[in-house]
Amino acid sequence: MTKPYRLFDAVQYQLDKFPKENMLVAKENNEWKPWSTKLVKETTDKFSAGLLQLDISGNDFTAEGADKIAIISNNRPEWIITDIAVQQTGAILVPVYPTTNPNELKFILNDAAVKYIFVSNAEMLQKVRSITNEVPTLRNIYTFDELPDADHWTKVPGLADEASLQKVQQIKASINWEHIATIIYTSGTTGTPKGVMLEHRNIVTNLFYSKESFPFEDAPHQKVLSFLPLNHIFEKMVTYIYLYSGISIYYAESLDKIGDNLKEICPDGFTTVPRLLEKVFEKIMTKGNELTGIKRKLFFWAVALGEKYDNNISGGPWYNMQLKLANKLIFSKWRDALGGNIKFIITGGAACQEKLLRIFNAAQIPVYEGYGPTENSPVISVNRKLPAGNTVFGTTGPVINGLEVKLAEDGEICVKGPTVMRGYYKRPDLTDETIINGWLHTGDIGVWVDKKFLKITDRKKELFKTSGGKYVAPQPIENKLKESPYVEQVIVLGAEKKFVGALIVPSMAMLKQWMAENNLPFISSEDAVQHPKVLEMYRDLVENFNKYFNHVEQIKKFELLPREWSIETGEMTPKMSLKRKIVMEKYKDAIERIYQ
Repeated sequence: MTKPYRLFDAVQYQLDKFPKENMLVAKENNEWKPWSTKLVKETTDKFSAGLLQLDISGNDFTAEGADKIAIISNNRPEWIITDIAVQQTGAILVPVYPTTNPNELKFILNDAAVKYIFVSNAEMLQKVRSITNEVPTLRNIYTFDELPDADHWTKVPGLADEASLQKVQQIKASINWEHIATIIYTSGTTGTPKGVMLEHRNIVTNLFYSKESFPFEDAPHQKVLSFLPLNHIFEKMVTYIYLYSGISIYYAESLDKIGDNLKEICPDGFTTVPRLLEKVFEKIMTKGNELTGIKRKLFFWAVALGEKYDNNISGGPWYNMQLKLANKLIFSKWRDALGGNIKFIITGGAACQEKLLRIFNAAQIPVYEGYGPTENSPVISVNRKLPAGNTVFGTTGPVINGLEVKLAEDGEICVKGPTVMRGYYKRPDLTDETIINGWLHTGDIGVWVDKKFLKITDRKKELFKTSGGKYVAPQPIENKLKESPYVEQVIVLGAEKKFVGALIVPSMAMLKQWMAENNLPFISSEDAVQHPKVLEMYRDLVENFNKYFNHVEQIKKFELLPREWSIETGEMTPKMSLKRKIVMEKYKDAIERIYQ
C-alpha cells in the first residue's frame, strides 16, 4: 500500500487502472445488466450529494456524532453503491442481515440512531414498517425494487445539484482513513447484538494484506459470483479486494439459483460457508446414489480416491494415474456443474470438514479455508493459492502478512495489527474485555500445525466440562460425525453431565434411500426417527465414529430429530453457525430423555 486508501477510493482506483464495462452485474428481467466503473462513479457521487441534501453528514466524524444509515437487502449492485455513497459523506453504514427478526432490527436501529434505511423489496419494507413507530430517529425508508407505495432509492441521487456535488469532493478529501466506515452488529450465537466499529484503515489493510497473501492478482478479465450476505464482513471485505483487483462481480439471484447462475456466468471463483459446500456435496452424493451398475461403481470409486487426496504428499504413480482417470470420467461433471472455470473457492465462518476439502481439491475444484472474526475485519489466516506448500487441509492456513498472532495459555487465539476493530459501539466495558494491550482476544481456541498453520479446535465458550471434571471440545466430534452421509446436523452435549450425548438430525434423503434398500416403509420423518431399525443403524454409526475419540469424548446416548435446523426456524445464525443455546432450549425434552 503506497498511500492510506479509504474503502470508497476503490472506484477511482479501478477507473484509473482498469475501467470496466461490467464492474457490478445483476439479473434484471431475466437479463444480466452491467454497471460500468464510470457509471458507478457518477452514481455514487450523485447519491452522496443527495444524502447531503437530506442533511446527512459525518458531523464531528466521531462514532457517536456521525449520522447512521442502515441497509437491509439481498446482494445486488445497489448495496455496494449505497455503501460507497454513505462513506463519501462521512456518515456510517449499518448493514443488517435480511433474516434479522423485528425485535433485533428495532434494537439495532435504535442503538445506532439510524436516520434512513435502504431496503431491497416488499418483504423487507414490511418488516421495517412494522417497527417504524418504535424507532423515533428514522426519517424515511427507500427501496431498491420499484414498489407502488414507497420511495425508490433513485430519488436520493435525483436531489444532487452542482453545489452538493462539489461539497462531496471536499468532504471526501477530508475523510481520514481512521474514520469509522461501518458498524456491523454481530448477533453471534448468544445474547444482544454488539456493534463492531470498523475504520476504513481496518478493512483496507485487511484487504491489501489478504490480496498479497492469498494472493489475488489484478485480473480485469476475471469474474466472481457473490451470494454470501454483504452485511457479513467477509463478503464485504472480499468485495473490495475484487474492486481493487479489477475483478467483475456478478450477484446471484438467490440461494436457490446459485447452481443456474454458476452455469450462466462460469465464474473464476466465489466465497462461501462450509454449510453451503456440504449442501453441494450432499446433492452430488444423492445423484451418485441414484446411479446403477458400472456408473455407480465408478462414481464411488472416484469419491473414495478423493478422500485419500493429499496436496502435499504424492499418492504415487498408480494413485495419480487413477485420479487422473477419475477427473476425466467423474469429476469433470462436477466442475461443469460449477461453471467449468473455478480457480478458487474460499470458505470461512465455521470449520469445514477435512473430507470435503480433500475430495473437492482432488476433483480440481480448489477450496481454500480461511479464518477470522468480524472484530478483525476479518481475515487472520488463509490457506494459499501460491506458492505450493502453503495449504494444509484441516487448518485455516498461515497467518496473513502484516499481523501478529499468539496463543494464550488456554489456547485462545489473540491477534494484533491495524486490522483490529476500534471497539464495540457504546460498549467500552466489552471492548476492554476483548482488546487487552492491543491484542484482540478472539474467543476461539486453536493450535499450531507445523509451527505455521493455524487450526481452530473450538470456541472458548463452547468447551464444556462433564460432571467428572473432564473438558470436552464438541466441534471436532460434530465435524467427524458429519462426515457420514446419513448425518445432516449434530450437536454434542454433556456440560455438567456424567457422559457425552448428542442430538442428531439425519440426512432425510439418504435415510429414505437406506430404508428403501432395507425394505422399510418411509411414512414420515417423525415416524422414521422412531423406527427401531433406524435407531439401530444410527447406534452402529455412532459406535463406529466413537473409536476416533477418547473414552470421555465418546457419545453414549443420542436422540434423532425429524427436522433440519435453519435460519428461518431460529437455530442457525445468518452465517449458518449453530445457536447452541437456542437448540438446547428448544429441544430440552429430548435432552432430558438422553440424561434420564
